[in-house]
Order: sequence, then C-alpha cells, then structure tokens
Amino acid sequence: MRKPDIPKDEKQRLKNLRSLNILDTEPEERFDRLTRMAKRMFDVPIALVSLVDENRQWFKSCIGFNLSQTSRDTSFCGHAILGDEIFIISDATKDERFADNPLVLNEPHIRFYAGCPLRFMDGSKLGTLCIIDKQPRNLNVDDMEALRDLASTIERELAAVQLATQDELTNTMNRRGFMMIADHSINLCVRQKIPASLAFLDLDKFKIINDEFGHIEGDKVLIVFADLIRNICRESDLFARLGGDEFIILFVNTPKKAAGHIFTRFQQSLDKYNQKSDCGYNISFSYGIVDFDPNKHVSIEALLDDGDSVMYEMKKAESTGSK
Repeated sequence: MRKPDIPKDEKQRLKNLRSLNILDTEPEERFDRLTRMAKRMFDVPIALVSLVDENRQWFKSCIGFNLSQTSRDTSFCGHAILGDEIFIISDATKDERFADNPLVLNEPHIRFYAGCPLRFMDGSKLGTLCIIDKQPRNLNVDDMEALRDLASTIERELAAVQLATQDELTNTMNRRGFMMIADHSINLCVRQKIPASLAFLDLDKFKIINDEFGHIEGDKVLIVFADLIRNICRESDLFARLGGDEFIILFVNTPKKAAGHIFTRFQQSLDKYNQKSDCGYNISFSYGIVDFDPNKHVSIEALLDDGDSVMYEMKKAESTGSK
C-alpha cells in the first residue's frame, strides 16, 4: 500500500479547511442531497463528501458507508487532492498503490473509485466528492462532466458555510460559527472528562476611539486585537468575535488558572504593540474567565452568560479602581 503524498501547500490547505469550522459538525441536508444524487446518477453503493484533515479523511456527507472517518494514510481521497483532475481507480485490486489497502481487502471492499477534488477559493484542495463501487468499472466523458458539476455545487456550499460562520472584518469565527462548534467541543469535554474554560473579552473605550478617530480606525483596532489573540490561541481553542467589540475564546483541556497565564502573555504582546504604535490611543480590554461546569452550564449559552457576567464585574472593578 502506498500512502498519499503531502500537498506542497499543506499548511495553507489545512488553514483553509479549518477556517470553515465544518469538521465534526452534524450532517446537513444540502450536502446529503448531493451525495444521494451522485449515488443515483452513477448507480454506485457509496457516495461521500470527504474532507482531508491532517491525519484523517472525515465525511461531511456519507451515503452507503457506516463510518464517519478513516485514516488519511489509507484514504483514496488523500491521493485525489494531489491533482486537479478527477482521480479514477478502475480496479483497486490491480493497482499496486491500493491492492493491499485495508479498504480494499475489507469493508467496503473498494474496487472502483472516482474522486473530484473540492477546491477552496485560492485553489487548494480541501477534499473530494467521491463515488465508490464494489465492482470494477470506469467513467466516460459525460460521467466525468456530471461529477465535476456536482463537485462545483458542493464547492459553492462550502463557500457559503464560510460566509455564514466567519466574521468578515476580523477573519475569525462569528457567533453562529462558534455556537456550531462549541456545542460539539463541550460535549467532548463532558464525555472524556476534559477540563475547559471560557474567556469573555470586551474592548475598553472602543466607542471613544470610534468617535474621536473614526470608524475606519475602529475597524483597524478590531483587526489588530483579533490578530494578536489569534497568535496566542492553539489549534484546539475556539476563538470568535461575538459582535461589536466583544470576543470569546473557548479553551479546551485548559482550566481557568492555566487560561489566565495565557492572558498574561497576551497582555505583554498588546503592551508591545501599544508602545510601537503612534496612533494617539492605547488598545485595552477587560476579560472574565470561567471554568466549564457541566452541572452548572447546561448549555453553551449558559457558559457564555456566566463569562459575560464575570467580565462585566471585572470591568466594573477596574473602572471603580481607576477613579
């Protein structure tokens, strides 16, 4: 068996994939409808929307196959994203790259595979729309054109996912994107007994900056603030702009005390930015951190409310202390 090579743009490709905030989300009819269509059009038992992560291929839509993911090392899709054209294996048992692949030797006993790469806006390949048969076969020119058309539709749906879940100004998750992913993360923490904490952040004197320096300068503050936070976040952390001048971070496998140390580093980087900038104001913020308690926080909304309350009390105390 031959493992798929790593694309030259792997770092950017993974960044693009994660920016969609779609991995490990629930099935959606708009994707399932297209895989059902592919299954019928090509008369195959299996059709998938497969997204290739760092170590796995995860199925956003899966028709005819009872797994939600498989290893990237054994995936056919890992090979498919290396090129621009449809990747076709007519009979996997006669291809030295796949003949001893566990997906060929065992369920689902792949013989025929055709995967059309799904492209991000910059051309990087996020995964494939693929069809699979347990019998050897091939595709003609019309078949390949039809598969490309379906893949293009999925690409548009993926673009819509990004627009719906991303804050356009700061390039972070918006509230909708955060709520979609945070529920899954919190459920994982409960099942695995992993600690988590949430930080609620609010820019100080942001209205004054807007009023005195203009909204363009206010937008610059939001972008700078978001970029500085992003630099301290790990890949497992969920960072989002709730709206206005409010931001949140869900720290997975990080209790409140450890999250506090992270904010010490963030404050240091913000201080350095303020010292170097010559814009007539300093960027400052207030924040509150709460530990996730499954007995108290029955929903992600309850955790957010708790974090907001703690942040407000901190801001109030700082304001009182400054007088």
